Amino acid sequence: MLSLSDVVDARERIAGVARHTPLERSRTFSEMTGASVHLKLENFQRTGAFKIRGAMNRIATLSPAERDAGVVTASAGNHAQGVALAAERAGVDATIVMPRFAPVSKVKATRGYGATVVLDGVDYDEAQARAHEIEREQGRTYVHAFDDPVVMAGQGTIGLEVVDDCPDVDTVVVPIGGGGLIAGIAVAMKARLDDVRVIGVQAEGASSAAASLRTGRRHVLDSVDTIADGIATRSVGENTLEVMREHVDEVVTVDDREIALALTLLLERSKTLVEGAGAVPLAAVLSEAFDYDDDEVIVAALCGGNIDMNRLTTVIRRGLMQMGRYLKVTIALKDRPGELERVSTIVARAGANVYAVHHDRTSRDVAVNAAELELELETDDAEHAADIVDELEAHGYEVEILS
Repeated sequence: MLSLSDVVDARERIAGVARHTPLERSRTFSEMTGASVHLKLENFQRTGAFKIRGAMNRIATLSPAERDAGVVTASAGNHAQGVALAAERAGVDATIVMPRFAPVSKVKATRGYGATVVLDGVDYDEAQARAHEIEREQGRTYVHAFDDPVVMAGQGTIGLEVVDDCPDVDTVVVPIGGGGLIAGIAVAMKARLDDVRVIGVQAEGASSAAASLRTGRRHVLDSVDTIADGIATRSVGENTLEVMREHVDEVVTVDDREIALALTLLLERSKTLVEGAGAVPLAAVLSEAFDYDDDEVIVAALCGGNIDMNRLTTVIRRGLMQMGRYLKVTIALKDRPGELERVSTIVARAGANVYAVHHDRTSRDVAVNAAELELELETDDAEHAADIVDELEAHGYEVEILS
């Protein structure tokens, strides 16, 4: 269904639109893991994500009648922007259905590329159902986000670039939503390199691929819940599953805390901004979700950088919490003068900086003669945070750590 020649042909079709994105070795993450970690910076791609590759390849293969009728698709955001830009470049009318809760930045960007945006459904699958209704009503061509061999071939051009730029790669780590990206990359790289390993990664809150591969049938989740909205699909595709069964070596999962940590580290140490889905491959490497050897050459495909700024603040705070650099606690105080000052003195002597203080004497969860104190603290690391909690408890305070 999908071959190296399909991917090579796709590279020719999309050359005028999609960029050959950088691939750089990270000294920081190599030292942290013991492996030789390289980052495929697809967040630098036009539209901020890899999706332009598959979208451009699909629209470039439309018949004249299909071009006149226009296209329609569903997307959580990145595919939407890819189709919108590809359609604008090709002079094709595009309608994009996005979930009602899609990141505002992705909705605005999609409209900015000239597409008509319809907000419908709570997630990708419900948006897709509405898009198929529009396909039938208006006679448009549906451009699938992942379950189309032509789209897969376009995404697979990343694999060709990885082989060109890092021919000694041992393992490539790729996020999985619907599976189009990893299917294309796996076909391209396995055809070019005899012993390369392809590892797929899903968010724990949207992990259908492993079960699907284990049973040989698409496993469909009832719902998804993850900060990695770009891969928040209920299931992989029928076509992508077939390709993954043949070419993908292993599928692992990471949780939202690990994703937040990877995203924060990328921003702080590599000065690289990615979205949740873009951080998933590095999260798998840092958490050792799969086995690898010292000095193994690993390429993590950072698939996109389109994160909503409101969400970024929340994710960074979670990442700092994982690093031990941010501590949020509640403390039960006796409701008498001087208690707040006493706690402040303990915290100051421990070397913590206070972000915020909330003092509540009226909460129904505390005794009449008590108050609840919530502190947000800047700390040096996990050991420092633990020392602060120990010091407060040593002075007789009951401390609850909030996540």
